[in-house]
Amino acid sequence: MDIKSIEDFHSKIKRIIISEQEIAQAVKEAGETISRSYDGRPILLVSILKGSFVFLSDLCRAITVPCEVGFMCAKSYYEGTVSTGVVKITMDLEQDISNYHVIIVEDIIDTGRTLNDVVKMLKARNPLSLRVVTLLDKPSRRIVDFKADMALFTIPDHFIIGYGLDCGEYYRNLPYIAEFAE
Repeated sequence: MDIKSIEDFHSKIKRIIISEQEIAQAVKEAGETISRSYDGRPILLVSILKGSFVFLSDLCRAITVPCEVGFMCAKSYYEGTVSTGVVKITMDLEQDISNYHVIIVEDIIDTGRTLNDVVKMLKARNPLSLRVVTLLDKPSRRIVDFKADMALFTIPDHFIIGYGLDCGEYYRNLPYIAEFAE
């Protein structure tokens, strides 16, 4: 994708699907739920980079009990708008997770392949528990039988951008979720 001007950038935003205010309210509620559920227990929030970094940042600030943060990078989209179907772990966790209640923080569950592979890998490391919290769930695209423990929003089958989600590395900085005009 070649964006040369602000007009190019904005021309690819078809419409806002979830507003900044709606996201903030949902993240606040998710943080409250996690705080109640895990009070006094060791929590490790695992962000699947790059798309979930904005969500993780806001979610960890909405959690009022102690928590740690770890990062992984798993890719199935490479420069386009369609999943390649091949999940590649390009950065793994460094810490031993066997003494933590692990919460995977994901931006979007589409086909389910990426999260399915990541969950299998992390379960094999014997965490105290493992849950998945996703900002967006797109069940109409599911190929693998996978369901998040908590999904903040369910969306239709559109390619979306913003709030950490990109197209060709652009649009992560939008404060809302928008449909990409292909």
